[in-house]
Amino acid sequence: MRLADKVAIITGAGSGIGRATSALLAREGAMVVAVDINKSQVDDTAQEILSAGGACVSAYCDVTNADDIQRVVDLTLKRYQKIDVLFNNAGMPMSFTPTEEVSLELWQAIMAVNVTGIFLGCRAVIPIMKSQRSGVILNTASTAAVRPRPGLTPYNASKGAVTVFTRSLALELAPYGIRVNAVNPVAVDTPMLNQFIGANRTGDPAQGRQQFEQSIPLGRLATPMDIAFAVLYLASEEAAMVTGVCLDVAGGRTI
Repeated sequence: MRLADKVAIITGAGSGIGRATSALLAREGAMVVAVDINKSQVDDTAQEILSAGGACVSAYCDVTNADDIQRVVDLTLKRYQKIDVLFNNAGMPMSFTPTEEVSLELWQAIMAVNVTGIFLGCRAVIPIMKSQRSGVILNTASTAAVRPRPGLTPYNASKGAVTVFTRSLALELAPYGIRVNAVNPVAVDTPMLNQFIGANRTGDPAQGRQQFEQSIPLGRLATPMDIAFAVLYLASEEAAMVTGVCLDVAGGRTI
């Protein structure tokens, strides 16, 4: 198994990418700490993993709350005594909104989840990983950081910030043996998709989905497992020389 005896914290683990990644990493031997703001959903994720013979504990966490993040870190250390992987996956999407119509509340909410949430997660685990002289931090960014679409300016900006933060942190932590990478998914078939694919001027999800699919050279949306396999690679020793990379999982859309 590629992650035998590794301990991985995964945010946004109640559904979509987070749930698929939690299950895959557990299948590959990781002890997973699955966290989400939706407690019932993340409990379901943990039960799924436990029923399949994997190791998992679930916890409520609002990633914009530093105290919540610290409680997750403390829980992980109490249970497993180390943290090998942090996957900052929790995110907030938006639907098509011209920039002049974006409320300050929407801007702040997106930045709080998509940027500050990642910062808080990293800040909490860095001292532990430094003391271990090892660790992997992975962040969910987006193709929106590489090929932004109109009407999504706050979301695009937040994911652009994630990519720069990832590369900056990779340089800072490399002397401690800590690798930091990101994944840039194209539109993923998750519960968030209906809101996101309605991000066009008509607000029609069916039309939005068709537009997305037509813009992807491989001709389909990504699945949660497409992203999970990319995360598994970046978390594993197979990527031991990979840091500061923002890996497009996009079916060619960013070419």
